[in-house]
Amino acid sequence: MNVLEGPRREQRRVIHNGSVHWVTAVGDTLHFADGRTVAATAVQHLPPCTPTKILCTHINYRSRWHEQGRTTPPKAPTYFQKPVTALNCHGGELVRPQGYKYINYEGELAAIIGRVTRNVRPEDVWDHLAGFAVANDVGLHDMRETDAGSMLRVKGPDGFCPIGPGIVAGVDPRRSTLRTFRNGRLVQEGQLGEEMFFGIDELVADLARHITLEPGDIVLTGTPANSRPMQPGDVIEVEITGIGRLSNRVVEAPAPRATVGHQPTDTDEVRRIALGNDERLPPQVKPR
Repeated sequence: MNVLEGPRREQRRVIHNGSVHWVTAVGDTLHFADGRTVAATAVQHLPPCTPTKILCTHINYRSRWHEQGRTTPPKAPTYFQKPVTALNCHGGELVRPQGYKYINYEGELAAIIGRVTRNVRPEDVWDHLAGFAVANDVGLHDMRETDAGSMLRVKGPDGFCPIGPGIVAGVDPRRSTLRTFRNGRLVQEGQLGEEMFFGIDELVADLARHITLEPGDIVLTGTPANSRPMQPGDVIEVEITGIGRLSNRVVEAPAPRATVGHQPTDTDEVRRIALGNDERLPPQVKPR
């Protein structure tokens, strides 16, 4: 069945009483294959997929493009990659090491590959997806000025790709709105079909020209304007209408033991990315 075709279907992977289960979510109730039901709050969520790779799109929302002072639309998408150890889940912790300032949220839609995908046309992509999930492409911008632009240590730390609560099919996310909340306050908002330069079908087909995408692989599709730093104790929720609501809490951990290599920096360029350029934003996309 084409991933866009209804009815809505949501699968989650959870731990209940020490055992791992795939469950079907109907509202706030989880249905087990053996006939039992429990409330979603009674389980621990796990990532709803096991990717071999997490591929991420650079700036793909018009509001974020303008926020960074750019005026000429991009001609083609560009990408970076998160290690699979960055995978995290609904309810998981986002860890900021001591001595770092700029751990940013980025609410995103994730497309989850459902079957081997290579050399496909955009119109065929919908038949190759398992579904969609809510994600947060967390970044540690104190490390922005290293790794030759790959952003490995900006976007790659452990736990910096929370995704979930489940995988949803039967919903067309091009009609959805993405919203990010920090401690209950709306901080990001974007309509996916209107804001994205490059659609889900184009992104997946572009990547699959040269890279075999395998079941469970994740393609992140970009974030709207107003990505900003989080603080320990913050609760960050990303909601995509029709898809779900992902929640994570920020905590602090001791600084890394090793003092070798590039150390966190606080420069004009780091602050430009981490804090944004609010003075350049039109009123409708400024943080509320």
